[in-house]
Amino acid sequence: MTTLAIDPAALLDAVYVPFWIPAAVLAAALVIKLPTIVRLWRDPLLRAVAGLLLLACAVFVFCAPATIAWVNRLTGVPNISAPWCYSLLTAFCGSCLVLIITWRSGLTEGLPATRRAVRWVVTVYLGVIAALWVLFALADVPVERVRDLDTYYARTPFMREEILLYLGAHCVACLITSRLIWNWVRADGLDVWLRGGLQLLGVGYVLNLIFDVCKLTAVAARWCGRNVDWLSTNLAPPVAALSAILIAVGFILPHAGQYLDDRWRVHLAHRELRPLYDLMRTASGGGVPFVLRATPELRLIRRETFIRDVLLPLARHLDAGLADRAHRVALARGHAPDEARAIAAAVAITDAVAARGSRPEPPDTDHSPDPTTLLKEIGAVSRALRRPDEIEAVRARAAAAAESVLVHEPAVHEPCAHQPDPHE
Repeated sequence: MTTLAIDPAALLDAVYVPFWIPAAVLAAALVIKLPTIVRLWRDPLLRAVAGLLLLACAVFVFCAPATIAWVNRLTGVPNISAPWCYSLLTAFCGSCLVLIITWRSGLTEGLPATRRAVRWVVTVYLGVIAALWVLFALADVPVERVRDLDTYYARTPFMREEILLYLGAHCVACLITSRLIWNWVRADGLDVWLRGGLQLLGVGYVLNLIFDVCKLTAVAARWCGRNVDWLSTNLAPPVAALSAILIAVGFILPHAGQYLDDRWRVHLAHRELRPLYDLMRTASGGGVPFVLRATPELRLIRRETFIRDVLLPLARHLDAGLADRAHRVALARGHAPDEARAIAAAVAITDAVAARGSRPEPPDTDHSPDPTTLLKEIGAVSRALRRPDEIEAVRARAAAAAESVLVHEPAVHEPCAHQPDPHE
């Protein structure tokens, strides 16, 4: 009977958590943003976000030990993954700077200073990438190192310079980006989503600096004849993973938060109109047909349209006197003017719906009620209808006030036909 031998090191490399979790998070972020990026490809900010997320995802996919070994075997060149991974990381650093510069400058490429800054960043980091490949070609690195290449070849000519070059480029980019972000966080006028996203980005780039410190400390220790490789192989990867997750969430949060905020406002507006919508359904005997695939925005528009379509003919039956008395009563009960006006309208509409069909058709005259204001305030009226006890109390006092006026109104006597005229 044969037993299947499992190499723990190979299994760990295949499922190396510090790399595959952030890769999955970054890929999910890219998928979430992809429809907007494709639809608005001309937007420089969205292009920068797409490039950054794609490069960040590629960094963690190709820097995983299993992928490093696969690329080396595929090309037949030992450690060819080193300049490839360093190039991806350097390109990611440059894309971070480009994104922050584009974002900070007002989401436009039109400013000359912005264009110059972007060209400078692209030129410098493309030069660094070219230098990485030249240095690798000059270096002698025959022994494949999947996890500890930085420290293993820390004293090898040309490879030593390559390691310092990529770490230096990464560190400079993180320092500049972090400074730009934290300066922006302190600016006034930022909404809560943008400020939160920037704070996550700031923490993410601080963790990137910790990653650089770990790597540089381990490399410098090798120069001094000491071994603290665990800083590079065990501590730096989880720090980089956490940094990538925070950066991905930081870039997505302002857009996702604004989207969720808009959806929540649409939901609240749709829910707010429910009492008035139910009342209009009573008046019309029908409602808006349910459509399974309708978006929340479309459902809100259809509900508003239905309410206004029913209110428009109903407005001709509103008792203007009742609305005026209800307004005065609501003010007397301590309601604010806008709230009192909404309560008065709710009283008049409820009365018109209850008495529909019993009142004669009003004539079309210039003195007919103007429904323009009422149609604009359907949200306030619907909110007032959520307080039926208050509506009934105001209506009752308004009706009592009308009866009081009728009782105390002086009677008008016509002269009797048989009464003699005193001037005769």
